[in-house]
Amino acid sequence: MAKVKPAPLPPDTMIGGYRVLRKVAAGGFGVVYLAVDSAGQQVAIKEYLPASLTTRVPGALAPEVPPEKLSLYRLGLKSFFEEGRSLAQISHPSVVSVMNFFRENETVYMVMNYLEGSSLQDFIITARDLKQAKVFRESTIRSLFDEILRGLRIVHQHKMLHLDIKPANIFITDDNKSVLIDFGAAREVLSKEGNFIRPMYTPGFAAPEMYRRDAAMGPWTDIYAIGACIYACMQGYPPNEAPQRLEKDRIAIALKRLKGVYSDNLIEVVEWCMSLDPLSRPQSVFALQKELTREGERRYTKLTAVEKVRLQLDTMVTDNKKAGQKVTAPSGKSR
Repeated sequence: MAKVKPAPLPPDTMIGGYRVLRKVAAGGFGVVYLAVDSAGQQVAIKEYLPASLTTRVPGALAPEVPPEKLSLYRLGLKSFFEEGRSLAQISHPSVVSVMNFFRENETVYMVMNYLEGSSLQDFIITARDLKQAKVFRESTIRSLFDEILRGLRIVHQHKMLHLDIKPANIFITDDNKSVLIDFGAAREVLSKEGNFIRPMYTPGFAAPEMYRRDAAMGPWTDIYAIGACIYACMQGYPPNEAPQRLEKDRIAIALKRLKGVYSDNLIEVVEWCMSLDPLSRPQSVFALQKELTREGERRYTKLTAVEKVRLQLDTMVTDNKKAGQKVTAPSGKSR
């Protein structure tokens, strides 16, 4: 039987001097509300409310935490509070702005500027459904991620990692600004300390080291996710998740199909960022920025007809091997 998610705060609830208007989003670790301050200014308020550790009946304010989960709940609470404190020190247009954070109702709330627009994920789905050769133009991809990397570089300079970069956490505002939202510090702490059954990270965007408790994480971990986001902007779909890639890596084949559609340089940047070996990736945002914004002639290597056939056949062979079938090559020989 599925566990019932903790109920969100009801409309018109007052917390920290803000009036809740409605719930706008919910995830495994928190709920985001649209609220107004005393002057009537709209804000977004994120409440620490991990669904795996808490319950809350409709109309209640404080979450209920079973005694055996209390220490883990408090550990995540502390991390969430520290995340709010750290983000409040960062002022950059490409990083969500934390205006206030406070404790109330035995949990913590983070007050952020309210953004109007859509996530990059929404744009990818819309663009993908148009079924054009390019999901996004290369110039759009480079411009978008140049903005995001400027913000991420500041985050890393403050000794923070995002740890949950994905298209759903890149927000494109109505005035055409790109903003990193929904940092994963509390999620990361809980994943290292607790034995959660549900996946802690978004498949396809989490670096291999995020699946291992003893692995070192750093800027290279967020950079893997940036590469995966660029891949999604090019393909229209997320890449295979890291554990699958460790068994059978099909990223190179998928990217090879895009030769001639996107420049060799952009394809090489994605492969670089998504290297399974952390030491083989860019070790800093600056190194990635330098390559992504490099001026000069961008080569477009088009595949020959033979290469396209071979690539298609290789893909069929891989897919059918999984299904236990045999594929016949054009020469009549089985492969």
